[in-house]
Amino acid sequence: MALDIHGDEERFRDSLATMTKEGKRNWIYPKKPSGSYYNARTVVSIVLLVFLFAIPFIKINGHPLLILNILERKFIIFGIPFGPHDFHLFGLAMISIIVSIFLFTVVYGRIFCGWICPQTIFLEMVFRKIEYFIEGDANKQRALNNSPMDKNKFFKKSSKHIIFFGLSFLISNIFLSYIIGMDKLLQIVTSPPSQHLGGLSAISIFSGIFYWVFSYFREQACTLVCPYGRLQGVMLDPNSIVIAYDNIRGEPRGKIRKNEVTNNGDCIDCHLCVDVCPTGIDIRNGTQLECVNCTACVDACDDVMVKVKRPKGLIRYASKNEIETGKRKLFTPRSIGYTIVLVILISLTSYLLITRSDVELSILRTPGLLYQEQPDGRISNLYDMKIVNKTFNSMPASLALTNIPGAEIKLIGNDLKVGPQEVREAKFFVIIPRNLANKLRTKLEIEVISNGKVLDVINTSFLGKVDKK
Repeated sequence: MALDIHGDEERFRDSLATMTKEGKRNWIYPKKPSGSYYNARTVVSIVLLVFLFAIPFIKINGHPLLILNILERKFIIFGIPFGPHDFHLFGLAMISIIVSIFLFTVVYGRIFCGWICPQTIFLEMVFRKIEYFIEGDANKQRALNNSPMDKNKFFKKSSKHIIFFGLSFLISNIFLSYIIGMDKLLQIVTSPPSQHLGGLSAISIFSGIFYWVFSYFREQACTLVCPYGRLQGVMLDPNSIVIAYDNIRGEPRGKIRKNEVTNNGDCIDCHLCVDVCPTGIDIRNGTQLECVNCTACVDACDDVMVKVKRPKGLIRYASKNEIETGKRKLFTPRSIGYTIVLVILISLTSYLLITRSDVELSILRTPGLLYQEQPDGRISNLYDMKIVNKTFNSMPASLALTNIPGAEIKLIGNDLKVGPQEVREAKFFVIIPRNLANKLRTKLEIEVISNGKVLDVINTSFLGKVDKK
C-alpha cells in the first residue's frame, strides 16, 4: 500500500469522500475524463446499450429473443422457452454466473463494475455526459449550484432534470419489455391509459426510482448499497489485478519546480486522479471499497506523465505483488480452483441444455389401488400421467399400448391436448383381458404419440394376478 505523505497511511479510512465532517452529503463533482481507456469504455458502453435497446425487438420464429417474466415464471432465452420445470437449469446457470464473477474478481478485481455494470454505464456514459453537455465540467457545475437562481440556472437545471426523467421513463419501459415482451408493451403504450392504470402507476414508480438514483443517489449505489464492493474484500488477494498506484515509483510525491533537483518520485501531486474519480477517493491510498475500476484516474495520470515527460503507468492495472516484485502472476491456487469449478458447471449446464427435450413425460400407476373388475370380465389399473409441453405450439397427444394384444387404454375426461408451455395432468385406465394377468406384475409399454410422431415410450407395470378358473 502507498505511504501517506502525512505519515499516517491509514488516516483516509477514518472518513468517507462522500460525507462531510458534519455527517452531511458531500456532493462529488468529478472532472470530465478523457483518454484511451475512457474512449474504450465509451465504445463498450455503446455496444452494450445498443444490445439492451435492440434485444426486445428481435424475434426468432415469431417469438422474442429474450423474456425474463419472473412474475409468471416464464422465460425465453435465445428463442427457447423455459419454465418452472427447468429450475435446475436456472439454478446451475446462476451458480455459474456467481462463480464466474468470483473468478474475474480474484483475477481482475472489479472490472465488471467499471466496464459492464448497468449502474456505471448509465450514470457515467449517459446521464453524466448529458450533465457535462448542459452544465459544463466540474468547476462550472459547482459554480452553477452555488449561484442564486436566475433564468440561466433555471433553464439548465429544469432541462437537465426533464431529460433525466424522460430517460428514466424510457429505461423503465425497456426493462419492462424484458418481462412482458415488446409486443405487449407496445399494445399497452398505444392503449388509453385508463385501461392500464395499475401498470402506469408501477412504471411511474420505477421511473421515479431510476431518476432518483441517477440524478441524486449516484455513486452511493455503488458504495453503500451494492454488496459487490464488500465482497471484493474477501475475494481479492495480492495477485489480483486492480487499478493500482505504483507507490514504489511514485513516492515521495512532490511538485515540479523549475531548475530544482529533488529526489521525489514520479507523482507530482497534481490531484487530478482524485478530481476525475466518480466516487471521490484518492487511489494513491491503495485499493479501497469505493473504487469501481473505472480507469478515469489512469487516463488522467497518463496524460500528466506525458506532459512532464515521464513514463505512463504510474496508475495502471496491476496487482500488489506486481508493483512490489515486477512480476505478474495470474494463475494462483484460488483462480485455478474457481476455473475448474466454473468449467465443470458450464459443461454440466451445456450438456443438460443440449439433451433437453421439448416434452417431459411421466406415467405412474395410481398408488394405493388394486386392480378393478370391469363389467365385460376384463380387469384394469388406474394410472396418473403428467405431460410438460416445453414448446410454443399446442400438442395433441394420444396413448397406445404396444406389447399386449387385446388391451385397451381408456382416458378419463376430455381428449389429451397440452397447450404451449403448459403442464397437463390426466388419468387413464389400462384394461387387459383377464387371462393375460397371469403374473403379479405385467410389463407394459405405452407409446405417447403426437401428430403421428412417437414422443416417448414409457415402461411401467400392470399390477394384478387373477387365478385362472
